[in-house]
Amino acid sequence: MSLPETVFALPQYLLPHHALSRLMGHVTHCTNPAFKNWFIPRFIDLFNVDMSEAAEENPSNYACFNDFFTRALKPGARPLAPGNGTVACPADGVLSQFGSIDGDRLIQAKGRDYRLLDLLGGDPQLAGEFQDGRFATVYLSPRDYHRLHMPLGGKLREMIHVPGRLFSVNRATTAVIPNLFARNERVIAVFDTDAGPMALILVGAIFVASIDTVWHGTVTPPSAGKVQRWRYDDKPVRLERGAEMGRFNMGSTIIVLFGKNRMDWAGGLAEGTSVRVGQNLGIRR
Repeated sequence: MSLPETVFALPQYLLPHHALSRLMGHVTHCTNPAFKNWFIPRFIDLFNVDMSEAAEENPSNYACFNDFFTRALKPGARPLAPGNGTVACPADGVLSQFGSIDGDRLIQAKGRDYRLLDLLGGDPQLAGEFQDGRFATVYLSPRDYHRLHMPLGGKLREMIHVPGRLFSVNRATTAVIPNLFARNERVIAVFDTDAGPMALILVGAIFVASIDTVWHGTVTPPSAGKVQRWRYDDKPVRLERGAEMGRFNMGSTIIVLFGKNRMDWAGGLAEGTSVRVGQNLGIRR
């Protein structure tokens, strides 16, 4: 880790993460025309957001900043890689890490790993389903499209909310803060697919005021500070490959898990490369 990374990351231990995120939630949902029509264009310029692919290109037509941030794209803007067995990228962003789960260990950043059991909220039965499996971590920057899509079609088995901190999830922080993804607040969605179990872990971060799923609506922040679980055995929710499954209200990270010998990565992938929704990440076995 470098000195600038350390200087950026360590003061985050002292920040009131949830209070700041609640404040950001109020700011981003403000519908005052003078404020949102001033704020959105400056954000577009600062982060070089490509509005030509947005379904609504005019920033003034968004009711608030959050509606702009979670904007829909034009039809065809993110073509889905062909083949029902193709694992599609769930988000726009950077493929920060991907590869094999070494027993119970996943790579967070160079020189840092963390436990699968901790990531999955301490559930040993669920962690066992992904032991020695495959994982991919996609980081979404502020300029990215912030809706999340299904890598494979599947039936929702369970959703789990795990409370935690809200450290930043950018490259500097992941290099410094140990067990970051297993410490931050997160939503885990477990699907049964043709490639066996698939988990999508939506990791919260500083200023991420909430996480939404299409079947539940807003999941975080909850009122209780303990792990919450929802089963869907009697409430069938099935989403097809490429379908929207959720969104981040402000940016964060999504982690995808598959079981052992259930899929193979596509050739040409590399850590740190930009990826887009629907892009070919691999093939199910």
